[in-house]
Amino acid sequence: MTNTADVKRIMEAALLCAQQPMAVSDLRRLFADEVDVGPDTVRALLETLRLEWQGRGVELVPLASGWRFQTAPDIARFIERLSPERPPRYSRAVLETLAIIAYRQPATRGDIEEIRGVTVSAQIIKTLEDRGWIEVIGHKDVVGRPALFATTRQFLDDLGLRTLRELPALDADLPVAEAIGQRVIEFSTDATAPMSPAIDLESLAHAALSPDIFPDVSSATHPDKPEPPADP
Repeated sequence: MTNTADVKRIMEAALLCAQQPMAVSDLRRLFADEVDVGPDTVRALLETLRLEWQGRGVELVPLASGWRFQTAPDIARFIERLSPERPPRYSRAVLETLAIIAYRQPATRGDIEEIRGVTVSAQIIKTLEDRGWIEVIGHKDVVGRPALFATTRQFLDDLGLRTLRELPALDADLPVAEAIGQRVIEFSTDATAPMSPAIDLESLAHAALSPDIFPDVSSATHPDKPEPPADP
């Protein structure tokens, strides 16, 4: 199989069967023993597939760690009814902590506590680490060398995003549907299954917009953490 149509069919099948997003390098390895398929060819075929699947129940989307098929957002709520288990619910404290790290990373526990005005429990940090949304990327060069937390590729994948710059900008005019203390966020229990974005971006932005978290909205539009290279 050496023609473009065959290459596209193989890539489509691999993406549909994959349990995790596939990078360009992963897709190229499919053809290692057959034909040399260059990265530009793979990217062009990915874009063709993306367009071909638009408007269907499943869409092909680029994420931080690669490409995957996932449920179209407008029908995700119907597909969720197939799962008999309710997804976990995350508290205001977890949501606010995640929002602070996402928009102000890298951040220490002290930074988070100063912004929230309360102690950040070890369980909150463990919850976010266990879910794969935050990680320690270094230590601050001060007394005690506190850990610096940042979000992960898994965090972006679960939001259905490719880069941190796709996070919602913190617009002071964004309508807040509910008081921040009443907001909770639901996440999928199975991050490997094709699905719609697992995190409600509007809720995350609402959490970050709480005046108790970011009094100066204009200084918290997007994080400055360096982006991971695209298409590894």
